[in-house]
Amino acid sequence: MTPRELCRKMFDAAVARAQPSVCLPPHLPPPPERGRLLVLACGKSGAHMAEACERHYLGAKSAHGLIAPDRFTGICVTRHGYGRPLTRIRCVEAGHPVPDAAGLAATADVLVLASEAGPDDLALVLISGGGSANWIAPAEGLTIEDKQALTRALLNCGAPISDINTVRKHLSRIKGGRLAARLHPARSLTLAISDVPGDDPSFIASGPTVPDATTAADALAVLQRWNIPPPARVGAVLEDPAGETPKPGDPVFANAEIRIVARPADSLEAAAAIGRAAGYEVELLGDALEGEAREVGEAHGRMALDRLAEGRRTMLLSGGELTVTVRGSGAGGPNQEYALALALAIEGAEGITALAADTDGTDGGSGAPSDPAGAFCDAASLTKAQGMGLIAANFLKINNTTRFFERTGDLLVTGPTGTNVNDFRCVLVDK
Repeated sequence: MTPRELCRKMFDAAVARAQPSVCLPPHLPPPPERGRLLVLACGKSGAHMAEACERHYLGAKSAHGLIAPDRFTGICVTRHGYGRPLTRIRCVEAGHPVPDAAGLAATADVLVLASEAGPDDLALVLISGGGSANWIAPAEGLTIEDKQALTRALLNCGAPISDINTVRKHLSRIKGGRLAARLHPARSLTLAISDVPGDDPSFIASGPTVPDATTAADALAVLQRWNIPPPARVGAVLEDPAGETPKPGDPVFANAEIRIVARPADSLEAAAAIGRAAGYEVELLGDALEGEAREVGEAHGRMALDRLAEGRRTMLLSGGELTVTVRGSGAGGPNQEYALALALAIEGAEGITALAADTDGTDGGSGAPSDPAGAFCDAASLTKAQGMGLIAANFLKINNTTRFFERTGDLLVTGPTGTNVNDFRCVLVDK
């Protein structure tokens, strides 16, 4: 097995560990005795989670499944290209990372269905990364265009997901615990696949059924920190005390439960087991790394050179969610920026191979399901580029990493994986 093949095998193991068909069924509750089972799903894994639900409740475990089909209904909103052929749950494909009209209309239907939940019903809320963009319900006084512009500004400035979701929660009628308020007093169980550093459930899909400890003042501070002047309508919403999100202890959460069914740490451990079996010393650098992608890539490149100089056969493994400050108009994503910065840092050193990819199958890009998941890099990456007259540093400067790795043949293209536990980064050092 070549180093690249080993990297890919580890990536596949990380993805497999977090597949909804594996991690969801053990947590699915018994159906309600009399009422309906309402499935509300969102995010890049939303359709696969909904599919696992249908298989569990409507499968051939009995003559009629676990619940009669007329008591089983729901709506799933997922990213364009990430849908699945569902039977009782309506599947809508919508915009990500910037919300669109399809998500706006489908979220309105989700809120109506949630408001109709009765005391005998059970709402099963399935959330995953990407849900913040898919479930889009602007606060009163805001338009979808307001939300789109603010989302683009936050993404382009390199803000971490915790900051972005702090703002999102306070400009929404579904995020920041407001879906729980719609469902109350019906029972709800939220099952989440975590894509956020630290696995804080209040930030996964912006915590639609979770108490919100952040405030509108925090959201304003985020905009100030990233030098984004709030438009007048946004400022008016954030300065209105009546628009604050429900907090811990609010009675709307009395019948709301949440469980995290897949974590980045679990997926990294599945990958690490393969690395150890292949004879590598595994250094887990953490499952919640944040920061500028090119800076982290350069740092990990220097670490790899140190291990190479020491003659150690080792593997640097990490997860989390890196960010990109957009400086140019190129195509790329944080994992590709990390890989190119690492390639530049190792300066053609033999014996270092890396793969950086998003476990959902898409790293930045245009929003198409065919976008690359990430990229490989090793000593040959820059050698090939130099032979074609490509200056790697120039591509990195204008955030054009996809075009660079496209030319060198180093892109990893997987298509939608069905799950999302954030970035996967592996650096093999083997002299």
